[in-house]
Amino acid sequence: MPNHQNSANGWSKPSDQRTTGKVITCKAAVVWGPGQPFVMEQVQVDPPQKLEVRIKILFTSICHTDLSAWQGENEAQRAFPRILGHEASGIVESVGEGVEDMKEGDHVVPIFNGECGNCKCCKSEKTNICHNFGVNPFKKVMNNDGKSRFSTKDGKPIYHFLNTSTFSEYTVLESACVVKIDPEAPLKKMTLLSCGVSTGVGAAWNTANVQAASTVAIFGLGAVGLAAAEGARARGASRIIGVDINPNKFIKGQAMGVTDFINPSEPGKPLHERIREITDGGVDYSFECVGNLDVLREAFLSTHEGWGFTVVLGIHPTPKMLPLHPMELFHGRGLIGSVFGGFKGKSQLPHFAQECMHGVVDLDKFITHELPFEKINDAFQLLIEGKSLRCVLQL
Repeated sequence: MPNHQNSANGWSKPSDQRTTGKVITCKAAVVWGPGQPFVMEQVQVDPPQKLEVRIKILFTSICHTDLSAWQGENEAQRAFPRILGHEASGIVESVGEGVEDMKEGDHVVPIFNGECGNCKCCKSEKTNICHNFGVNPFKKVMNNDGKSRFSTKDGKPIYHFLNTSTFSEYTVLESACVVKIDPEAPLKKMTLLSCGVSTGVGAAWNTANVQAASTVAIFGLGAVGLAAAEGARARGASRIIGVDINPNKFIKGQAMGVTDFINPSEPGKPLHERIREITDGGVDYSFECVGNLDVLREAFLSTHEGWGFTVVLGIHPTPKMLPLHPMELFHGRGLIGSVFGGFKGKSQLPHFAQECMHGVVDLDKFITHELPFEKINDAFQLLIEGKSLRCVLQL
């Protein structure tokens, strides 16, 4: 295994131990089947091909999407053995042919929703979807050749996950899914920009465009929901109502700007009626961060007639359709989904990272636990038990 050493900025590659163009043997947390414990394995990581980047992961954290994929909730998306993980930060180890915006040693964060810069969607200011490298939970190999860059010691392929696969000391990504950031940015905190914080804050800023003095309701106070609260707070929302069945989330929410709390498991009127009563007709914006259709309906109906706007952030594995009657849209409420908070990763995330460095969004509040990489199974258990927002693993 290459003996790369930490430096003041996180990592340095000894000049006498070049790995460029060579297969790297390193440690990765491999899952071999749905719900099976992660196993620390020695894996082979191929060099990057054309328009690909190989990075050394320094920090990675765990998101509910990783949890769902690990448990194999959606059978159609199952692919094992697999290296999961999509929130991380690290250093570029080497780049493939044609990569011009990054070089060895650059500080980067991976993104599951890429930006090629060339497709019709990337050229449009109306969307952050990428036709070529957008989020695709079914994708398990690289675009170039339809093969994996990971393999076991005896050469059997190990599948990729969400364009990223960050539960590995080294990983290979398409360059469209790697964002170069300020080398002065603290990489541990920047890990959170790969998914959760960007998704929630961006939903408030980009998708909903929350206005000062407005009212907001957030359904589900996990990391994404609390990031939406933090985004609304930064925009000057006057009232932020947090909805969650876990009372422990209420305490954490106060630090993110949440002003009111409702536990939907407590008896009383329907949730949307309670919210409309305390906000004089409903909130201006609601964010559904649970992935539950009943919750989505409550979020939609909790907004004010005439202009209420609901953003869907929860992942809905059910095949059931929206629980709305078309005529309900005639009351002037709007509904939209948001991917990666509406951020165009490569072109807009570096600026967001700068804003975080300057304190516009406090990333420290989201890191509730830190563990060594080898404790990844413990980190997943913390998430399952609702004890952690983000547990950052150090590789």
